[in-house]
Amino acid sequence: MSIISDDNDFKNTTIKHVKTDKNPVISAESGDFDKSFENTIRPKSFDTYIGQTSLKETLKITIEAAKKRNAPLDHLLFYGPPGLGKTTLAGVIAEQMGVNIKITSAPALERPRDIIGILMSLKGGEILFIDEIHRLNKIAEEILYPAMEDFYLDITTGKSQTVKTLRIELPKFTLIGATTKAGELSGPLRDRFGIIHRLEFYTPEELSQVIKRTAGILNIEITDEGAYAIAKRSRGTPRIANRLVKRVADYALVKHDGKITQEIADKSLDILKIDNFGLDNTDRNLLKLIIEKYDGGPVGIETIAAAIGEDVRTIEDVCEPFLLQAGLIQRTPRGRKVSPQAYRHLGLKNHELSEQQSLF
Repeated sequence: MSIISDDNDFKNTTIKHVKTDKNPVISAESGDFDKSFENTIRPKSFDTYIGQTSLKETLKITIEAAKKRNAPLDHLLFYGPPGLGKTTLAGVIAEQMGVNIKITSAPALERPRDIIGILMSLKGGEILFIDEIHRLNKIAEEILYPAMEDFYLDITTGKSQTVKTLRIELPKFTLIGATTKAGELSGPLRDRFGIIHRLEFYTPEELSQVIKRTAGILNIEITDEGAYAIAKRSRGTPRIANRLVKRVADYALVKHDGKITQEIADKSLDILKIDNFGLDNTDRNLLKLIIEKYDGGPVGIETIAAAIGEDVRTIEDVCEPFLLQAGLIQRTPRGRKVSPQAYRHLGLKNHELSEQQSLF
């Protein structure tokens, strides 16, 4: 299966799957290793894709029905927080359908010819995966409408009085869109997807399975308790869990015998300043800022971003999804507000709650 990627780092290039050495001892981590690591641990089938159980069952039925009809899948839209496996799931679907997948991201499709070139290169039944599809520009989106609905392109050639419109038929294909912000998709684009699914955060038990699978691929020895200790601090996200496995494995190799136990996992994650709730320094600084500087909120997101020196999108896409899911922060019409549970987790006193209790 060949994969064409139009990511920011490399545009219109072919990624070849290369066998990698599974020795966990690495002298220096490079970008090449990170890409190889991601490709190595990505599941290739529903049996090895852990989590999202109800979604998998739905997709299995949809894929089987498409095969029996000898037709491509309906267009699919996956949405949810980053790191939950949207790109991986698209690869699994392509593998199960027995077709190639071309992968790109919306920011890379800056000019009309970018999206037109990709669409015209598709073969019958192939899958086009567009990441962060909510960031498509208006022209690219308009080009996609007839391509998704009727499988043709309208191309204009010439200038002024010599302008001609050519209608080019496209082979039937499947578009898989992924987004972290489904609400920012335009109505006409969203309505053209036949299947829309949200990916949910993983449970610690599911993440434990992910961690043990990754450790097995990398030849890292890990106990069930060690895997669960990492899973609890992984914010319900497989991408974070896989990253932490490598960090804990480094600590286990240098400071101990290389085996990850619960004690070693806890020690190494404490050094990384990732607490039992999975919060890192940025998360804790955000919560403490709202509590100490703004009396627990509400406070605007732009103010928070300026105060802690982070980009607004980083807070919205990286920090907030888990903090909201965990009930540590609340969104109100006037801004963000810290919940009582956040006070308890940080060991801080909720003055507002104390004043209310003193009235009774």
